This record gives sequence, structure tokens and C-alpha cells, in this order.
Amino acid sequence: MTLHVLPRRAPSPARRFRALLAWIARIREERHQRDALLSLSDRELRDIGISRYDAVTEARKPLWR
Repeated sequence: MTLHVLPRRAPSPARRFRALLAWIARIREERHQRDALLSLSDRELRDIGISRYDAVTEARKPLWR
């Protein structure tokens, strides 16, 4: 049996640009969610089962995490 491997091509500039835009959108959405988490009251946080400390720890994570 012969295994044929196709040569690898670099992604087109348009595809790389779309990937960059998708990454930016994901980062913005995560930032929005973390801000919303910080805006919850202690009672609301208790309802979802996390502490204020957990919420602040999550909100302080760097963008790439």
C-alpha cells in the first residue's frame, strides 16, 4: 500500500484574515462574559455555584487563557 501525501500549502491571505477576525471576536466575547460575571451580585454567584473569589480570578485571566 502506498501512502500519498499532498504537499502542504500556506493558507491564503483571506483565510488568515478571517481566522484573525474570528480570534478577535472570540476574545471580545470572552471579555464580555468575564465582565458580566463580575457584575453579578453575591447572591447570583451563589445561585450558579461560584464564589466572588472564583469570579474575580476568572475575570483577571489574560486574554489568551
